[in-house]
Amino acid sequence: MLKPDLKAQIDKLRDRFWSGGISNPLTAIEQISYLIFMKRLEDMDSQRRKAADRSQASFNSIFKGSDTCRWSKWIQVPAEEMLVHVRDKVFLFIKNLKGEDSLFGQAMKDAVFMIPKPSLLQEAVKIIDEMSISQQNLDTQGDLYEYLLSKLNTSGENGQFRTPRHIIRMIVKLVDPKIGERICDPAAGTGGFLVNSYLHILEENSYPDSVEYDEDGVPHNLAAEKLDKKKRDFLKEKSLHGFDFDTTMVRIGLMNLVLHGIDHPDLHYADTLSKAFEEREKYDVVLANPPFKGFIDKSDISDQFKVKTTKTELLFLELFIRLLVTGGRCGAILPDGVLFGSSKAHQEVRKALVENNQLEGVISMPSGVFRPYAGVSTAIVIFTKGGTTDKVWFYDMEADGFSLDDKRQKVSENDIPDIIQKWKARDPKTKSPKGDKWFWVDANEIRENKYDLSISRYKEVQYEQEKYDPPKKIINRVLKLEDEIRAQVNEVESLIP
Repeated sequence: MLKPDLKAQIDKLRDRFWSGGISNPLTAIEQISYLIFMKRLEDMDSQRRKAADRSQASFNSIFKGSDTCRWSKWIQVPAEEMLVHVRDKVFLFIKNLKGEDSLFGQAMKDAVFMIPKPSLLQEAVKIIDEMSISQQNLDTQGDLYEYLLSKLNTSGENGQFRTPRHIIRMIVKLVDPKIGERICDPAAGTGGFLVNSYLHILEENSYPDSVEYDEDGVPHNLAAEKLDKKKRDFLKEKSLHGFDFDTTMVRIGLMNLVLHGIDHPDLHYADTLSKAFEEREKYDVVLANPPFKGFIDKSDISDQFKVKTTKTELLFLELFIRLLVTGGRCGAILPDGVLFGSSKAHQEVRKALVENNQLEGVISMPSGVFRPYAGVSTAIVIFTKGGTTDKVWFYDMEADGFSLDDKRQKVSENDIPDIIQKWKARDPKTKSPKGDKWFWVDANEIRENKYDLSISRYKEVQYEQEKYDPPKKIINRVLKLEDEIRAQVNEVESLIP
């Protein structure tokens, strides 16, 4: 749980970057990430040394031969000297930390240190040092970084933007990834789905009495007592996999995963729609919010796609199916246009989803969910690879706990708890009560409607019988009104000389 004083320090840090000449929020967050990572690096090295001392094992420091790259060493020097040292030595040190051929090294290959002023670096380092990151647990370190990312209020050119964390948590709870499963996000961005899958599995394997929840429903104190070392190692090293075509997002995502306790995150730079990406039938769970309204060069589209289109939202839906093993589950956010588009490509993708897989749920979300980034209407699609669809569970979400304008302030109206509860209790044999927001739709009805999956196609319109007064009562009311008007006219006439 992030305390107000830590939030205030992050806000102060962002303000310093703004006034120091770095006004692009994405650039500021990336540069702040590097500094936090530099601080965290020494903390992790110290923790490993202490662990080695306790077990009387040999220990090789990552700072061997580069002792001056330790945070505690260079923050003591004057501002001018600090800027030169960090830019020319410390930054190169972290870029080559695991070798040029390593995943981290590849991600950092094009990274640039862009803090221009000695005074800005000195102030930023002072604020980060005051946060006492090394004294915070992983929960707080992760929350700190999530709060920093929440200030990222710009969207990319191809329709990618940060997915609200409460929406991610809802989708993760609905899909329910388990320990031992391989989880993938092929449009990972800042790593939100991977982080929350990790936290969800920890939560599911922690004793309930030890878990605490903050005001946003985020779990804390996740000891995961039910997991042995083998399962923990699998979760941290083999369970989470991500890809993104934006190198800046990959770097930020890597930092996010590291600050949540995943020391060796598997997050790659890759265009998952291109010919260079050949993975298929490899993952048990796919969770994603792919870029909306993006386009890809026709000549670069992978030959593995059956649908002929350049619309990325359609290609991504087919990609999700391709990446899953049979029986694998997917929860993804899609623009409404995918659900009702009339083009041949739209219908082919939806047909494959219904006929070759078990489409389980479609949750319509209000258009304000992604403000202030965009006002696009979206839906969550949940399916299992393989089999066929008999019935589809629909839910009409009207509120997500925040106002649906650009301010996105907290409000009391929130359908998310009801969605999670009703999803877990869903039964195809049960009909929704009158006035409830969920209902079942038979697959044959969907086929008859050219595989249209928009909720408006199937939602029953509730009509209420208007009650009218009897004619005699209406006539009496009219006569009374006439008398009142006549009296007013007489009163006015009496005043005229």
